Amino acid sequence: MLQTAFIRENREKVIAALGKRNIDAAPLVDEVIALDEKRRSTQVELDTTLAESNKLSGSIGELMKSGKKEEATALRAQTGDLKEKSRQLKEILEATEAELLQALYKLPNTPADSVPAGTSADDNEEVYREGDIPQLFEGALPHWELAKKYDIIDFELGVKITGAGFPVYKGKGARLQRALITYFLDKNTQAGYTEMQVPHLVNEASGYGTGQLPDKEGQMYHVGIDDLYLIPTAEVPVTNLLRDVIIEERDLPIQYTGYTPCFRREAGSYGAHVRGLNRLHQFDKVEIVRVEKPENSYAALEGMVEHVKTLLQELGLPYRILRLCGGDTGFTSALTYDFEVFSTAQDRWLEISSVSNFETFQANRLKLRYRDKEGKNQLAHTLNGSSLALPRVLAGILENYQTPEGIVIPEVLRPYTGFDSIS
Repeated sequence: MLQTAFIRENREKVIAALGKRNIDAAPLVDEVIALDEKRRSTQVELDTTLAESNKLSGSIGELMKSGKKEEATALRAQTGDLKEKSRQLKEILEATEAELLQALYKLPNTPADSVPAGTSADDNEEVYREGDIPQLFEGALPHWELAKKYDIIDFELGVKITGAGFPVYKGKGARLQRALITYFLDKNTQAGYTEMQVPHLVNEASGYGTGQLPDKEGQMYHVGIDDLYLIPTAEVPVTNLLRDVIIEERDLPIQYTGYTPCFRREAGSYGAHVRGLNRLHQFDKVEIVRVEKPENSYAALEGMVEHVKTLLQELGLPYRILRLCGGDTGFTSALTYDFEVFSTAQDRWLEISSVSNFETFQANRLKLRYRDKEGKNQLAHTLNGSSLALPRVLAGILENYQTPEGIVIPEVLRPYTGFDSIS
């Protein structure tokens, strides 16, 4: 979340930046400033009252020692009033702090200067494109028909077991899925990321820490009896490994990678554009997370973008990179690049990765700080990216690598699959 002091000292700047998201933030910004003023004035009054009470308590002891019991009794009455006033002020302070926190939770991150203006995905800015779109043979099929033809993914069986959006991978389809996961993890660890295996459920504090709560509560599966949430991405548990942690500056940057299944309700997702693997309620993803000093975070973001590029280059998939506009940038992000793979059989682009810099937004919620050379605690910058989300990568491979005889496996995956085609 945004820092209260920054909002107070940069009111107009914050309102203008959030205007890139096409929201009128002035009422909420003013509410935050008013609540912060109330919090600070209440804190000052409470401190003054406690100091006065402590001073009187000391005087009572001196009076008792000198035998002035009547004067001491009078002061006791005053300290009693001061204690009651302190109790009331503490209640007001706690209520104001809670109200301020809820107001801060409603404010999204301020977009970076380089984020273009815009209202929707149509206004995103293409910044890079690579790879030739293959010319498919007559009779080429979309991936959901290929999956059925070669019996490698069973969508109907998933419906029987659970419901729509929970596919069952079979035989070579399961092997290809596992190969992609291992390949992505190997590439990430070779690039310096430490592999982590993390829980697939998180508590409420973790959801608030990375910003999924309260913004995306309706998109998360909630296990009510235990008050836990199925993770929508490995970003949540991996980043929360560092919640309430103070890192020594010499230990930065921190780089983690992890594979997890991801669970998203995706309420309201219907139509032809979500067929097959295009949008699922459960899917696999390999994530990369970085914690950086503020002055290094945007160079780190570019490094993450280059890393994801190498994965798609080795897979031989045509792709493009978009810089998201203000209206399409996620709640917690300051700057996001989306990677999209071209689905030849569907004749459209499919998002397969988002790489984002959150600056201090998550770190402020997480209380994730580093101790600088002067011994002062500073908020770190957090970043994360998909490297990669599997369903649409798999869809791209099936569609772009299909031939009349079968599906060719990208050469880089063959050591992991143990086969070079599906036929």
